[in-house]
Amino acid sequence: MSTGRPSALLRYADLGLLALALPIFLVAGLPMLGYAVAAAAWLAQHAILLAADRGSARALVAGDRRKALGIVGVATLSRVWLVALSILLVGLLGEREDGLAAAVLTFALVTLHLGSLAVAKLVHPEGERA
Repeated sequence: MSTGRPSALLRYADLGLLALALPIFLVAGLPMLGYAVAAAAWLAQHAILLAADRGSARALVAGDRRKALGIVGVATLSRVWLVALSILLVGLLGEREDGLAAAVLTFALVTLHLGSLAVAKLVHPEGERA
């Protein structure tokens, strides 16, 4: 079983949703500040995820499981706080509607991200290589 393009599509499906949400926000007249903040936070947390994946993989290759676990733990907590604080701040510093728009968009992104990760694990289990 190949783990190429379908796995990448599943892994980054949330980014597709983020791109699809832009014209919806524009046409529906939804708060663009909410979209911009949610998009920036989401892209930043994806960058943290990518860096953490690479760092933990290097640590595992070096045989340092404790370091790999630490990298994953710090990255996970950082990503959650980054997104949550972004939503909170845009709601407090901007209009409440900005915060609501950011929260709803982020909820959809998180749901799709976690769902696509689950499907990817079911379709391509870790131990299965082709």
